[in-house]
Amino acid sequence: MRNIFTIFKRDVRNISTNWVAAVLIGGLIFLPSLYAWLNIYASSDPYGRTDKLPIAVVNEDKGADVQEKHIDTGKEIVSTLKKNPSMEWHFVSRKEAMDGVEYGDYFAVMVLPENLSEQLASVVSGNPQKAEIDYFVNEKLNSIAPKITEKGATVIVDQVSSQFVSTVNGVIFEMLNKLGLQLEQDLPDVQKFENYVFEAEKSLPEIYDLLNRGLGDATDAQAIIHKAQGKLPEAKQITDDGLGQINRTIGYLNEAEQKLNEMSPKIKADLKKVSDISNEANDFLKQLQGVQMDFTELDKAKKSLDDRMSASIGRVDSVKQDLVRLQELVQQLPTQDENPDSEEQTTPSLSSPDLSGKLDDAITKTDNLKKLLQEAQTNARTVNSVVTGKAEELDQAVDDLQKIAGNTSVELDAFMKEYVNTIEPTVKKEVSTAKGTLGQAKGLLTEIQSTLPKVQTILGNSDRELAEGKETIEKAVAEYPYVSEKVNQLAEKIRNIQGETDINKIIQLLKNDPNAEKTFFEEPIQLKENRLYSIENYGTGMTPFYTVLSLWVGCLLLISLLSTDVHGEEFTTRQVYFGRFLTFGLIGLLQMFIVVAGDLLLLDVHIREPFWFVVFGVIISVVFMSIVYTLVSVFGDVGKAMAIVMLVLQIAGSGGTYPVVLLPDFFGMINPFLPFTYAIDVMREAVGGIVWERVAKDLSFLACCSIAFILFGALLKERINKGTNQLLKKSKEAGIFH
Repeated sequence: MRNIFTIFKRDVRNISTNWVAAVLIGGLIFLPSLYAWLNIYASSDPYGRTDKLPIAVVNEDKGADVQEKHIDTGKEIVSTLKKNPSMEWHFVSRKEAMDGVEYGDYFAVMVLPENLSEQLASVVSGNPQKAEIDYFVNEKLNSIAPKITEKGATVIVDQVSSQFVSTVNGVIFEMLNKLGLQLEQDLPDVQKFENYVFEAEKSLPEIYDLLNRGLGDATDAQAIIHKAQGKLPEAKQITDDGLGQINRTIGYLNEAEQKLNEMSPKIKADLKKVSDISNEANDFLKQLQGVQMDFTELDKAKKSLDDRMSASIGRVDSVKQDLVRLQELVQQLPTQDENPDSEEQTTPSLSSPDLSGKLDDAITKTDNLKKLLQEAQTNARTVNSVVTGKAEELDQAVDDLQKIAGNTSVELDAFMKEYVNTIEPTVKKEVSTAKGTLGQAKGLLTEIQSTLPKVQTILGNSDRELAEGKETIEKAVAEYPYVSEKVNQLAEKIRNIQGETDINKIIQLLKNDPNAEKTFFEEPIQLKENRLYSIENYGTGMTPFYTVLSLWVGCLLLISLLSTDVHGEEFTTRQVYFGRFLTFGLIGLLQMFIVVAGDLLLLDVHIREPFWFVVFGVIISVVFMSIVYTLVSVFGDVGKAMAIVMLVLQIAGSGGTYPVVLLPDFFGMINPFLPFTYAIDVMREAVGGIVWERVAKDLSFLACCSIAFILFGALLKERINKGTNQLLKKSKEAGIFH
């Protein structure tokens, strides 16, 4: 231990008594601080001078008219930038801007295109287009400047977008405000519509049934129309047949009427003649009463009466024949079909029961009259046999004949009276009535016949319309599942909305103040920043990194100029290692105090825990010196290279500048094993605020690392130096190594 301190004391004495050595050592002590101070000072506020970055702006926007209002977004942006001191804005032409950015006069160029306002205004059209601002940047000038200028351009775009969104939202909320007022007025109608939807939902099955029934009815109606259309030719034929039959019947009636008119005088004359003959016979018989006649005269009288009776019978036969012929004409008339529901019956009933009955009665009465005359004639012929040998009874026979003749006259008079007063008028009346009825039927059939073409047209139109209606109903039936699904979905959505949303609240929301809403959307979210362990500026944030880096650099400077071995005296390898380590450690501590004092007193950095900043600096200096000194003491020049390699790896992989998660995976893998990682972290604790758990973890790693290297040097220096000395001797033979 005495030899260790002997080496240390001698080194201190030699430095203090040799001014050249003192100057060199002083330079070695001071140089690392310059490395830290200059970098920290340069990084103190790099973003505070962005107003010196020249940025060119080209405004080519021509503006646009929106709903009779002219907008010029480019002009508004230029006006905004002129008031924005964040960068050095240059408003130039496109050619000048592009030449400048290519040559390096401008770091970046923003070009506002001529259709910028037009693109923004397209938001009110049916095809909105996003506006574009061209941005050109010369990235070869500086690696950081493009990020700064890009951030500036992004801020400008965000400001313009915010203003535009605010304006558009202002218009939208004004419209929504009007909509809310209108919706409040129309709320009863909205509720009615909801009820209509629910009613429609309930009625869907019934509607479906109605559609199906309508489809069936349309099919049946179409079948009926087709049947009616098929019956039209038959109906036309029937009406034609009916008109022919009526015309024929009218012809028969006219013929019967004509025959009646022709026969009526003859019948009346015959009846008159019969009556006259009867009266003459009666008068003749009256003359015979009280007259004494012989049988010869009686025979003459009988002969005369018989002739008269025969003439009367002949006349009565003639009347009967006329009546029979008239009846035959009447019977030729068409009679009513036995089946009253028969489709073939197209004319009214033409039969005349009264007419036929009257004619039958008349014919029967002529028969009775004829029988009566024949009976009288028979009785007259039997008078001779009755009165033969009985002259006294002649008068009685004449009286009987007279009675027969009287009865016959009475019967003839009654028949003639009935014929004139009843039979003939009745026949004429029935014929006239039948002709009138047939005339009406003829008019009706004629009208029906004239209507048939119209009926055919109507049936054709109805058939087409029914076909179209049927097709429409079929489409409706086919679309029913889709309509039913949509109505049910709409009803379900309305129920869900009613369950989840109060329309009155929506109306109240729509009625909100549009100006307040516009102001809200200008900046809908305000970032409330809460800083934990706040760092005043960028320079303060970089102080831990550059301070730690300068301490390692200081160690490298020492091992580059000072020797780790002791020459001229016999000391053990271990004594040399620890003795010279004290010298290096003392100079390292002086370097550390100079760097830390400058950080605290000379630079604009704000250290929250300055005492612990110094304490942690002492620990880090000792750890770094133990690592670098051990490498060089054990491995010689190879150790110097190893210390430099460690420096390079630690600068990139320690996370001193960029978070290690942003670095390639290799640096993430080595980061937990680098002393810089824990040294920078513990210095950050002193700068921003101490979390002692982190400090304990960091110092533990550094302490373990330092102890490991010290033990490594103390135990293996002698063995390893044997090999390294031979390598050193061999390398000096080349004449280029010192």
